[in-house]
Amino acid sequence: MGFQEDMFLSNNLLSLYGKCFGVAEARQLFDEMPCRDVASWTMLMSAYGKIGNHEEALELFDSMLISGEYPNEFTLSTALRSCSALREFNHGTRFQALVTKSGFDSNPVLGSALIDFYSKCGCTQEAYRVFEYMNNGDIVSWTMMVSSFVEAGSWSQALQLYHRMIQTGVAPNEFTFVKLLAASSFLGLNYGKLVHAHLMMWRIELNLVLKTALVDMYCKCQSIEDAVKVSKLTLEYDVFLWTAIISGFTQSLKFREAITAFHEMETSGVVPNNFTYSGILNACSSILALDLGKQIHSRVVMAGLENDVSVGNSLVDMYMKCSNMIEDAVRAFRGIASPNVISWTSLIAGFSEHGLEEESIKVFGAMQGVGVRPNSFTLSTILGACGTIKSLTQTRKLHGYIIKNNADNDVVVGNALVDAYAGLGMVDDAWHVTSMMKHRDVITYTSLATRINQTGNHEMALNIITHMNKDDVRMDGFSLASFLSAAAGIPIMETGKQLHCYSVKSGLGSWISVSNGLVDLYGKCGCIHDAHRSFLEITEPDAVSWNGLIFGLASNGHVSSALSAFEDMRLAGVEPDQITCLLVLYACSHGGLVDMGLDYFQSMREKHGIRPQLDHYVCLVDLLGRAGRLEEAMNVIETMPFKPDALIYKTLLGACKLHGNIPLGEHMARQGLELDPSDPAFYVLLANLYDDSGRSELGEKTRRMMRERGVRKNPGQSWMEERNMVHLFTAGDTSHPQIGKIHEKIESLIAQFRNQGIWYQENRALAHHSEKLAVAFGLISTPPKAPIRIIKNIRICRDCHDFIMNVTRLVDREIIVRDGNRFHSFKKGECSCRGYW
Repeated sequence: MGFQEDMFLSNNLLSLYGKCFGVAEARQLFDEMPCRDVASWTMLMSAYGKIGNHEEALELFDSMLISGEYPNEFTLSTALRSCSALREFNHGTRFQALVTKSGFDSNPVLGSALIDFYSKCGCTQEAYRVFEYMNNGDIVSWTMMVSSFVEAGSWSQALQLYHRMIQTGVAPNEFTFVKLLAASSFLGLNYGKLVHAHLMMWRIELNLVLKTALVDMYCKCQSIEDAVKVSKLTLEYDVFLWTAIISGFTQSLKFREAITAFHEMETSGVVPNNFTYSGILNACSSILALDLGKQIHSRVVMAGLENDVSVGNSLVDMYMKCSNMIEDAVRAFRGIASPNVISWTSLIAGFSEHGLEEESIKVFGAMQGVGVRPNSFTLSTILGACGTIKSLTQTRKLHGYIIKNNADNDVVVGNALVDAYAGLGMVDDAWHVTSMMKHRDVITYTSLATRINQTGNHEMALNIITHMNKDDVRMDGFSLASFLSAAAGIPIMETGKQLHCYSVKSGLGSWISVSNGLVDLYGKCGCIHDAHRSFLEITEPDAVSWNGLIFGLASNGHVSSALSAFEDMRLAGVEPDQITCLLVLYACSHGGLVDMGLDYFQSMREKHGIRPQLDHYVCLVDLLGRAGRLEEAMNVIETMPFKPDALIYKTLLGACKLHGNIPLGEHMARQGLELDPSDPAFYVLLANLYDDSGRSELGEKTRRMMRERGVRKNPGQSWMEERNMVHLFTAGDTSHPQIGKIHEKIESLIAQFRNQGIWYQENRALAHHSEKLAVAFGLISTPPKAPIRIIKNIRICRDCHDFIMNVTRLVDREIIVRDGNRFHSFKKGECSCRGYW
């Protein structure tokens, strides 16, 4: 009809093609148009933007400028939306310059588009500057700025901006409240309820989007009852609302309710989407419901969603946690069309959890091979695997990769590196990583303290408290439990008491791990009354609590009370574990209760279903050996379902020394030295056995053999705390500043033994053993009547045991020695071990 040059009709036809036939038809018409104006270019750009082809939209914008056509506010708005989608920062800033040049600075549509662009590019401050420049922003720009703060994690600022918006006189709409509710999810329930109240005050209609946002907020604030109540305010439900409810039940650990909600959703005719299936599979993972998970998997296949990445990730996680068949998880992983970093991380973590650390490292290599960049959780997981298999080489390689990719700035990765190095015993490297971290948190120091504790360097672990204070990092229940364990390991009473006070002041005393740590601390410091009081303050003691109490009582010589505590534990309905059984056998062994110990050993499997491990057999040999039933002890070693280790031979050798059985002792020494030729304990025990049996020439021959083989005896060392300072004493050492006074005190005490007719067979070779030096120092440096607490690295010898027992006949003091085997509480010429030392 000759109207092809009518711009108004051509543009309307272009719009029709774009909306009804697709962008290809619209582009063909556009190319055929004899003339085009700014509206033509803008329509086609918008059509490309709607289908996600933002690159083509931006190329059209450049072509428009070349053609001589100048953009209007709608063109610039469309171009900025494409820049936002692509995170094209340079293009976006160029468009802002055009906005300014064209005089559109105060245009609310363009202002909102610029706010959105800077927000998507992570430049929240730039977005706020644009917003401030707009003098009379509308509800769209205000809501866009609120959304920008929410996306940036500045949730308090989002609510503050809303308050300012109300004061300015701009009324919020449902989209404003959707964003405010998202911010409230992170700020807490009280903020969420306040926003809900404002929503009602403004009489905003509760549509489905707003109801879903409210339900999601209450779910994330762990108020599932309120979430369910809100969901029932209207009859409208869709897949997003049901998915939010199911996720809420899962987050609140109400897994059965989550599954029930899924069934209700299907019954109501709403078809689940990928996120719904992902949420219900997470519930299956949490309750280890493999059969249900497989049923959901079949539904996923029927729905054609097995290739979806979010569903696939949940399937991998479910099979890894619920199934012993790794192949199920691997098949689910291979079914994902485009595995992302979460997919790979789930697979790596699953292999590690199943004890296949080497495989997890191979999977990590494959992940890098296909070009998927690991995130902080991937790196922390693989570092954990390297730590488990004690692979320093792999840890070093990963550390290099982390530095090369600037991932060491992430606190999660830094913490994993600290834990990996410290777990490998590389404490200096762990400290170096810690010092290089830009931000250190409580997990950093807890990992460090726990690992250093495991190496036995308890003083260094306690020094971490100073570093935490410098970084203004507050202890939590886990870190406090680690420090209590370190104080118990030395043991330092004053530091332990200070930590106890801190637990009360900070409210951390209610943590079961802290309470258990206090029971352990006081038990190992010989303060059994304080240990028992700490135990009684625990509302619901678990197996660890009872084990701490039983050990404290048994090691301090209260054997009957320890066994009574075990019976109380059973009556309280707490199931004993392997450690409990070991402690009960330990109590019987150190109390001389052989038959009772044998009964308990038999009851392990019969009453409690606990299969005895090698440690239990070692304790059984010790029980029989101490009682002189050496043949029975030997029979246990020969018939037990484990290959004997050096410790069990050493235990029976110690019993042979106690009862003077040279032939069996020689046999045990030979067997033990075959397993561990460098262990000095075998030589020392055998030599002492010969000496005690009147065969000193064989004892000297054994010591000479030990020297010729380059085996050195571990020096006896004792520690004692005095005025918050730990003093170390080594046998024969003369480096202590008060060593002269200490030697004089020992000589004075021996003279008093003779004067008062107290029997003591003096041995000059043993005169300066470490525990004697510590006792003498305690007598001259601590207040009268104050107990003296000493810790020794190896078992106390008979001579020192008799010496300290005699000292308590002369002075009215309690002397508590914790040696490598048990506690000895000396008082008024008696010891709590009653000869079972």
